[in-house]
Amino acid sequence: MKKTGKEWALRVMILLAGLTVAHLGVTLFLLSDLGSDPFNVFVQGIFRTLERLLHASWLSHGRVHVAVSLLIVAVLLFVDRSYLKIGTALCMLFGGPIIDGFSALLLPLLGGASLPLRCAMLVAGCVILAFGMTVVIRSDAGTGPNDLVALVISEKRGWRFSFVRVAVDAMFVLLGFLLGGVAGAGTLVCMFLVGPVAGFFLPVNGRWIEALVRRARR
Repeated sequence: MKKTGKEWALRVMILLAGLTVAHLGVTLFLLSDLGSDPFNVFVQGIFRTLERLLHASWLSHGRVHVAVSLLIVAVLLFVDRSYLKIGTALCMLFGGPIIDGFSALLLPLLGGASLPLRCAMLVAGCVILAFGMTVVIRSDAGTGPNDLVALVISEKRGWRFSFVRVAVDAMFVLLGFLLGGVAGAGTLVCMFLVGPVAGFFLPVNGRWIEALVRRARR
């Protein structure tokens, strides 16, 4: 069924809500200071490699992150452009500012926390990230480029998303580490926790989102 303007607006609102929740999780993960998430280990590895080769002052982690995201989008234009929707651009545009906002809010409260609290922040962050990420995916309004890698492979091959997500995260960590990125204990926790938790939340969030959309169509 073709989506109406009203339905698109609702799905975008759901996506933005999920994006906000997901990046609350990312912020808690970052504030735990126990390691970068797998995708950013990969980005860091590419950044450090390019820095060694090019010695360019304009290079930064953030710019490499954007470049890698755009490369994923470019590949998907050839593989299956139906995955690229308005939400993909929104994820790229608003992800950073949302993290900055939550960091400004939470850093005074959680900065310098004890190790047990930082471990709890890490686990909570991964679970919250997985929940928010699956809301974004099931909004059917688009998904962030790094999450699209696992989603496209899972749907194209018919494999369980949770397993594919772990495998893709492991690939990001391995490649990033080989290129000079730094992985910590939190990286490994994120790699093995986010995929299975997301696999649990995908059908749960899919049901309530579609029920909400059906009610809005009436």
